[in-house]
Amino acid sequence: MTTTKQQLATALAETGYVADEGLATALVLTEMLKRPLLLEGEAGVGKTEVAKALAKLENTDLIRLQCYEGLDRSDAIYEWNYQRQLLAIKAHEGSGETANAIEEAVFSEKYLLERPLLAAIRQDKAPVLLIDEIDRADEEFEAFLLEILSDYQVSIPELGTVEARSIPRVVLTSNGTRELSDALRRRCLYHYVDYPAPDREARILLSRVEGLDAKLALQIAELMGNLRKEDLAKVPGVAETIDWASALIGLGGRNNLHDQRELVFETLACVLKTREDQARVTKDVTDRLLGKVA
Repeated sequence: MTTTKQQLATALAETGYVADEGLATALVLTEMLKRPLLLEGEAGVGKTEVAKALAKLENTDLIRLQCYEGLDRSDAIYEWNYQRQLLAIKAHEGSGETANAIEEAVFSEKYLLERPLLAAIRQDKAPVLLIDEIDRADEEFEAFLLEILSDYQVSIPELGTVEARSIPRVVLTSNGTRELSDALRRRCLYHYVDYPAPDREARILLSRVEGLDAKLALQIAELMGNLRKEDLAKVPGVAETIDWASALIGLGGRNNLHDQRELVFETLACVLKTREDQARVTKDVTDRLLGKVA
């Protein structure tokens, strides 16, 4: 694993992720201290992409646990394939085997369904474990997750304790929809992912959008920065910027944005995702925002 933040930032950029200095430092520390990294920030700023880029950089698997309200152990760790177990029990009927023998047969690895947390600790090569949008899960699940992240082992009553073959690199993300527990925050290193500055967003665009030149990339990034300062119901993230830049290039917009104001306005559907926002950002507003772009 790369050991300096400069080397790490360079390596991540080669995978298509442009990290700021703070994030690069946090990622180096997670490897050094063997601690999970909690990334917090608005939706669309690239938190999930950090885990994807890290897995690509380390040439390892990305295992993702998408959190939601009501998420429980069976969804996150393991569950038994009950349908196959019932079929197996019926197949054993009349075979003369004891109940204990049948029970041992159906509660074996063959009928175990791995879920993300169990799969992550059973890899021979340490994967990147992405626990996405942990703030959407219940507080009870958050408390249970702390046990897994502390011991990296899972107890399965029918099989015993499964200890980690390798310790995964853990990245948790939160959109801030609810306050996370102090215990979870203490367990993790922390970095807040904000909307990128125009120069960094331009670098992101250049790494993701083919056929985009540096001047146009910076203009798009500056316009997006101005747009985010408007009173919007849903502030567009970096993913929307990439979509918009791709749309402009696809429709022939390869020059100065000032020379194609109509195209800029017509493609705002890529970044404005509510009826209210589209009504608010009129042609006059678009021209005003463009006027602030170099």
